[in-house]
Amino acid sequence: MTTFVLSVSKRMKVDYISSPEVAFLTSIASGFKPTKTKLVFRFLGRNEIEPSTSQTYGSLLKNLTFVKTFASGILVPKDYIWPVDATLYLQPHTSIVADAHKAGLEVFASDFVNDIPISYNYSHDPILEYLSFVNNADFSVDGVLSDFPMTASAAIACFAHDLSRKASSQVKPLIISKYGASGDYPGCTDLAYNKAIADGAEVIDCPVQLAKDGTPFCLSSENLTENAIVPKDVGGIFSFNLAWNQIQTLIPIIANPSAKFKMFRNPKFQNAGKFITLSDFLALSKNAKSLTGVLINIENARGVRVADAVNEVLIKAGFDKQTSLKVMIQSSNSLVLMKFKGKSNYECVYKANGSIADGSDSTIKNIKKFADSVVVTKDFIFPELSAFITNTTDIVPKLHAEKLPVYVETFSNEFVTQSWDFYSDATVEINTFVQVAKVDGIITDFPYTAARYKRNRCLGVGKKLPPYMQPITPGSLYQFAENR
Repeated sequence: MTTFVLSVSKRMKVDYISSPEVAFLTSIASGFKPTKTKLVFRFLGRNEIEPSTSQTYGSLLKNLTFVKTFASGILVPKDYIWPVDATLYLQPHTSIVADAHKAGLEVFASDFVNDIPISYNYSHDPILEYLSFVNNADFSVDGVLSDFPMTASAAIACFAHDLSRKASSQVKPLIISKYGASGDYPGCTDLAYNKAIADGAEVIDCPVQLAKDGTPFCLSSENLTENAIVPKDVGGIFSFNLAWNQIQTLIPIIANPSAKFKMFRNPKFQNAGKFITLSDFLALSKNAKSLTGVLINIENARGVRVADAVNEVLIKAGFDKQTSLKVMIQSSNSLVLMKFKGKSNYECVYKANGSIADGSDSTIKNIKKFADSVVVTKDFIFPELSAFITNTTDIVPKLHAEKLPVYVETFSNEFVTQSWDFYSDATVEINTFVQVAKVDGIITDFPYTAARYKRNRCLGVGKKLPPYMQPITPGSLYQFAENR
């Protein structure tokens, strides 16, 4: 191997050579100039034995001045730097980066993979993980070793800078929450809504249900057992079985839509927060200066009755007269939408079903009669087969031709919710829907990921858009799947 590496270096420039063996790096050190080729000592498991010294890698880590005698850098598993406990939560970071830098060694972190569950602290977002290594107040590694270089490159080049709420958006799509930040807290709770606002959602949503006493409140389903722990003696499992004072005592449950893949959401806070009434939701929205609107979702067997209750609360809260927040009323029931159609500062949002899939002109023109915009699921735009995107439909251009904005749901961070085309990276998925499909809104249970995407500094550069921020070509991977 020594002979091979030296011969290769005579034919081409070699920037880095890494090895987990001290003797090998020592034997080739004299054949390379440190200014041209960096020798990097790779640490394996802490209890594994390095063969030439018969010491564990854990013990060698305590003698970095020795490592400096034959290497210019170290490559360590990421959990050497940010340990993760058995429950998949981060522990305090170690001093390895600071210690290595003090010894004159560069530090590279390894084992970055998008399609393996990561710490819950990262909300299933691989870019957040990279940023914790290169963009925190205490240290920055000098490089990363990744199975998904597109994600690593975007994290470092596009997001490793000040992405404060003051940074301007580079693209237009609205960021609309799905039951608040329901990827981090139980949906439709005070904690989920507050986090959605803090995370940069521009519109927060309330799917309205009616309690037995007629109180409208936010919950994704009439079936309380889908969202809360309901005692057997409470008197029923549906929202209309219980009065509001009973419902507000229930313990919320976080949604785990990817549980069959052993992927869960923030277990430490799986029962945190409290459900809130529509009135409280509107009051919260009014006090959040960063919001541009609220979305009220009416999908209920008693939709018309719920619509009347919603209208009454909106009027009482002054939303029929204020202009600071747009009111979006979403439903798949045209009768519900007609109750709000034409009201100033109200937007009627039609939740499309399968009948819109063919995109016939008559269907779309009919929607225009009772709706101002349309919500579709992701597969209406990029159909899938075996989790590969097969093509792009023309549904968005047809709706746009009728001046109907298109909002798309649901964008989640868990990689199992995404097509193979997106490299197990939620940001790649969002970027493709924005740049290729030209959607007008992103409906997501992880608003932070979408809001951060809008502010990234790699957008808005025109033809200079870097390759790692280029959208995926829909159907490009499917052709390889067909040939297998």
